[in-house]
Amino acid sequence: MMKQLSVFIENEIGSLAGVTNILKENRINLRAIASFDTPEFAILRIVVDQPEKAHKSLKEKGYVVKMSEAVAVELWDQPGALDGMLQVIAASGLGINYIYSIVIRDGKVPLMIINTDHLDKTAAVLKANGYIVAEQEDI
Repeated sequence: MMKQLSVFIENEIGSLAGVTNILKENRINLRAIASFDTPEFAILRIVVDQPEKAHKSLKEKGYVVKMSEAVAVELWDQPGALDGMLQVIAASGLGINYIYSIVIRDGKVPLMIINTDHLDKTAAVLKANGYIVAEQEDI
């Protein structure tokens, strides 16, 4: 499992840059980012190399931040790879709440970040089917 941060930001010009500036100032490397928006605000999901430091730094600047776990799975960049993994998850009776990716990993295989209601079961099912589930230090 790995840690991700959900940052609540206003849906206005410059709000995303405010978050990335705090990360930059604290020398925190952003590994993945996904934004889910509504007309008034957005939920920014990020994976960073120092999640605890990022959580603290963002909260100190007044952001509402939640740290949670997600499953990170190595997935080869080839046709059908994502479908194969999703079929395994679905066949196990698990639903996916959201999914996003880490593509650039210094020559390593890309990671898919997955959130389900049963993270431990999801990780176990994927491992049992030959998938490599990454840990925080693998990011």
